[in-house]
Amino acid sequence: MTDSTTAATPPQKGVLGWIERVGNRLPDPVVLFLWLVGMLVVISAIASAAGWSALHPTEIDPETGRQKVIAATSLLSADNIARLWVEMPATFTHFHPLGYVLVVMLGAGVAERSGLFGTAMRASVRGAPKWLLTPLVAFVAMMGNLAADAAYVVLIPLAAVIYHAAGRHPVAGIAAAFAGVSGGFSANLLPGQLDALLFGITEAAVETVFGDWQANIAGNWYFIAVMLFIFLPVIWYVTDRIIEPRLGTYVPAGLAAKGDIGEQDRPLNDGERKGLRHAGLAILFVIGLWLLFTLGPGTPLIAEDGPPEGRFTPFYQSLVAGFFLLFLLAGWAYGRATGVVGNHRDLVKMMSESMGDMAYYLVLAFAAAHFVAMFAWSNLGLILAVHGADGLKAMDLPAPVLLAAIVLLTAALNLFVGSASAKWALLAPVLVPMLMLLGISAEMTTAAYRVGDGSTNIITPLMVYFPLILIFCQRWQPNFGLGSLAATMLPYSIGLLVSGTALVIGWVALDLPLGPGASVHIPVPTTAP
Repeated sequence: MTDSTTAATPPQKGVLGWIERVGNRLPDPVVLFLWLVGMLVVISAIASAAGWSALHPTEIDPETGRQKVIAATSLLSADNIARLWVEMPATFTHFHPLGYVLVVMLGAGVAERSGLFGTAMRASVRGAPKWLLTPLVAFVAMMGNLAADAAYVVLIPLAAVIYHAAGRHPVAGIAAAFAGVSGGFSANLLPGQLDALLFGITEAAVETVFGDWQANIAGNWYFIAVMLFIFLPVIWYVTDRIIEPRLGTYVPAGLAAKGDIGEQDRPLNDGERKGLRHAGLAILFVIGLWLLFTLGPGTPLIAEDGPPEGRFTPFYQSLVAGFFLLFLLAGWAYGRATGVVGNHRDLVKMMSESMGDMAYYLVLAFAAAHFVAMFAWSNLGLILAVHGADGLKAMDLPAPVLLAAIVLLTAALNLFVGSASAKWALLAPVLVPMLMLLGISAEMTTAAYRVGDGSTNIITPLMVYFPLILIFCQRWQPNFGLGSLAATMLPYSIGLLVSGTALVIGWVALDLPLGPGASVHIPVPTTAP
């Protein structure tokens, strides 16, 4: 490794330095959840002794005929101690996000390892006109979120190479791609594995208070699609009018250090072009198959006997399997055409390796599953939601103001806890039921969270890819330090946060649908007659 990639970074001062120092002292999210479980045990014991309680918003006590009183339960009670140890396997395996994410990743792992994701991103941005380079890079970066890690390790260094070839500053290309991949983390024209992950947690949060509730993976589809087109001009303007002029004229230095990434700008060969064609046919096949299941004879994905608002529920629930099959077949078709996949054993190996990449997530899911479950056993989630909703009703704040506050809260918390799933597992059990009691849907609360989660990803050193992006920058500009990267990305962060918050406020004010079958407002859950 060259000296340019190992340049020492001086200690940071000011707000950025304080954030870095405080954030570095936080434990790993897995340990953080274990600490929270310990705190939850103590709080539940205190709440039970103090007699905390609330009236259940939907259940009637059959003995009194009145609203059921829900009292705080100590997690140190004999029943809850037995429940913890006896139900531990079920608590883990029944954690909703676990199944959603693992199923999607079985297919996405094949698409990534076969080279489909990387080649598709290269094909999208090569040969773009100079003036269209920034919006195209930003668009592909946001769409690249479907490829998860591949977007960081392929598209971002590739953007630097392409900008340099166009006579523009390579670091500006890195900044635009990083802003799209990470700042626009949720913006996309299609739901994907992030939707499966977040809505799995949302489903678990709703069920802690209101019982059985089925998550709709397409519940934010329209919102995230519009978010992409809102964020696109922001990234374009910030890159071309603020960041690139600030960087000045690029003076090449140490070009030999960049030989390891220049290969990514090579033209597509015949095998790769053939692979993309075959992958496209596989995608069309899966789309046609789902149309047949939805509109064809028997309509297996339509509940024809159900109520009008519930007829498409099987279709929405099938989308996790649909994305699994789409990624799997497209990756297999590409791999067969390029020779990467020789037989079924190669396919199985790729699926197995993708599960290996999920090892850390499995450990995190184990800790998060028990925190969410024990939060429900203590009844504290319901009690906080009911009293919190009463307090918000008394304040009489408009719904757009409440959701804007969630965006800002999430953006601030993201500076210290980088994992999107970890933060949502912490916030969802309280925020989702509380806002449902105010008539705001779980899908809208999830959408507001997503805006705040992405906007500050690009300015916190605690973001797992932040050091990697710094290395990419130093390959082109050796004296580029941590503060330089944070200062470069700050205008993007502010622009995405302001525009995203405005989008949330406008969406609620206009009461637009968030996705198929998902609205901003819902009937406030009431007690049964």
